[in-house]
Amino acid sequence: MVQAVRAGQSIRAVARQFRVSRPTVERWVHRAGAQRLDRVDWTDRSSAPHVVHRVSPAIEDRILSLRRELHLTSALGEYGAAAIHRELRTTGVAPVPTVRTIGRILARRGALDGRRRVRRPPPPRGWYLPAVAAVQAELDSFDVIEDLVIEGGIHVDVLTALSLHGGLAEAWPVRAVTTAVVLDALVAHWRALGLPAYAQFDNDTRFQGAHQFRDAIGRVTRLCLRLAVTPVFTPVQEQGFQAGVESFNGRLQEKVWHRFHHEDIAGLGATSGRYIAAHRRQAARRQDVAPPRRPFPTDWECRPQGPLRGQIIFLRRTSATGTATLLGRTFPVDATWAHRLVRCEVDLARDRIGFYALRRRDPGTQPLLREVRYAWPGHQ
Repeated sequence: MVQAVRAGQSIRAVARQFRVSRPTVERWVHRAGAQRLDRVDWTDRSSAPHVVHRVSPAIEDRILSLRRELHLTSALGEYGAAAIHRELRTTGVAPVPTVRTIGRILARRGALDGRRRVRRPPPPRGWYLPAVAAVQAELDSFDVIEDLVIEGGIHVDVLTALSLHGGLAEAWPVRAVTTAVVLDALVAHWRALGLPAYAQFDNDTRFQGAHQFRDAIGRVTRLCLRLAVTPVFTPVQEQGFQAGVESFNGRLQEKVWHRFHHEDIAGLGATSGRYIAAHRRQAARRQDVAPPRRPFPTDWECRPQGPLRGQIIFLRRTSATGTATLLGRTFPVDATWAHRLVRCEVDLARDRIGFYALRRRDPGTQPLLREVRYAWPGHQ
């Protein structure tokens, strides 16, 4: 390369010829200078500096002792690298190391007491329900994708479902998701796939029922109880509990809604059906190890009225005074468990509500905080 440059070729042309960068050619031309090529030292040279300016051990020891002194005597309570640097400048030490150098000395000598963030493993799936967390019971989550608009002004809602362990997914595109649509979808879904132990919803009135009345139990809850499926309602404005089905909603919109052009709701349903079938095939291994689902009763008839049996579970976060609100009522739980998660188990057969403490950090410990008597008026 150097010989070619000396012969009159441009550095750019030589770099292109030897397939190297221009700085590489310039570096070797500069290395050769005006010497004969057989006298040039072509060996690689270390990029490390020739002279290392290291702080003397005496100054390092002084830095450590200053840190201890400032820790005990500083009026501001500051004893970090910046405070040590300011103190060294007043004591006449020369040369004074920079703040970054002092920080590196403290780190190398193990004198930093900063706490690193502890990253704990996430709790198991369905950690707030012991049987689900132990993979002994299946949970189906339901949600709604709202306000989709097909070209031409056709408004679409999509009711979605996803089982926690088995990954069984379903989607129902309709004009509007109403309670009647949810009821028909639940019956059709569970007839085809079997019944889970739990069905989880958010606090939408289409799922839970009216919020403004005391002791109101909605039609979806009644359907679940008559099929011996325990309904679970997630905390209001709380993240994470519906993460599985919400993540599925995002994938469904990305892979179906945004990917294809849909003429009408029927076309959207056909495209969504193909995606659901492929999704179930992909989740086949999960279904093999998921808890078994109960068969749908062959002689079942929907009877909206009549006595109810079983449990309704509300996941709630307590107030500042340790109370929890559900079924239009406010119940005292524990004054020392303020702003914390609780699982509220409404047992309609035993006329009681049990409040259990929940902590993501320790999901295996869920002690009973309080038990109150509650007789649902619908049984009277």
